[in-house]
Amino acid sequence: MTGTAPLGRRAAVEFVGTGALVAVVVGSGIQATKLSQDVGVQLLANSLATVFGLGVLIALLGQVSGAHFNPVVTLAAWWTGRRDGEGPTAREAAAYLPAQIAGAIGGAALADAMFAEPLVRWSTHDRWAPHLWLGEVVATAGLVLLIFGLARAGRAHFAPVAVASYIGAAYWFTSSTSFANPAVTVGRAFTDTFAGIAPASVLPFVAAQLVGLVVGVALVAVLFGRPAAAAAEDVVVPHGEHHPAAAGR
Repeated sequence: MTGTAPLGRRAAVEFVGTGALVAVVVGSGIQATKLSQDVGVQLLANSLATVFGLGVLIALLGQVSGAHFNPVVTLAAWWTGRRDGEGPTAREAAAYLPAQIAGAIGGAALADAMFAEPLVRWSTHDRWAPHLWLGEVVATAGLVLLIFGLARAGRAHFAPVAVASYIGAAYWFTSSTSFANPAVTVGRAFTDTFAGIAPASVLPFVAAQLVGLVVGVALVAVLFGRPAAAAAEDVVVPHGEHHPAAAGR
C-alpha cells in the first residue's frame, strides 16, 4: 500500500524524481569542473548541490510515491512489508524499478544537453577496486538503516533532511563517494563527465549495493527489534516516503 495515487502516476513520479536527481548530480559535476580545477572544490560543489536537490525532491514528491528514486529502497520496502501489506506490492515494485532506471538515464542525458555535452557518451571514469565496493556496501547499508530506522522510530517526518544530509556526508566518508543507488549508477554510465562511471564498473557497484541492501535490512531488524516494515510510504515522508524516503545518488 503505497498511497492513493494511481500506479501510473506514482511510477511517473519515480521516473521524474530519479531523472531530476541524476540531472542534479551530473549537472553540478559538469558545472564544478568548469568553475574550478581543484578536485576537492569540485566534489564539495557536487555534494552540496546533491544535498539540496535531493531534499527538495523528497519533500515535493514523497507524498505521491514515497520518493524512493532508488531500486534498493523499493526492494527493501517491498521485502519488509510483504507480509503485513505495509509495503509496495510486487506489481508496484515492478513498475517503479524500470521507471527509476529510465529516469536516471534520461536525467544524465538532460544534464549533458544543458551543458552542450554529447547526449550519450559512455563514461571513461573507471571505478574498479575492492575498497570502492566496500564503500558502496557501507553507503547503501547506512541509507537503508536510516530510512527504515526512522520509520520504526516514528520519526519519518525527518526523512527529507536526514536522508539528504546522510548522502551529503557519505560523499565524503565513503571511498566510492556514495552512489548507493543502482538506477543512478546505471544512469551515470551514460555521461563521460565528472560524475560518470565506466560501464565496466557498473555491475560490481550494483552488486555491492545489493549486499548493502541485505546488510541494512538486517541491521534494522537487529537494532529496532523487528523487521523494517516501513513501506515506501511511511517514511516520509521520504530519497522517500510515503515515506521510505529515499534515494542515494
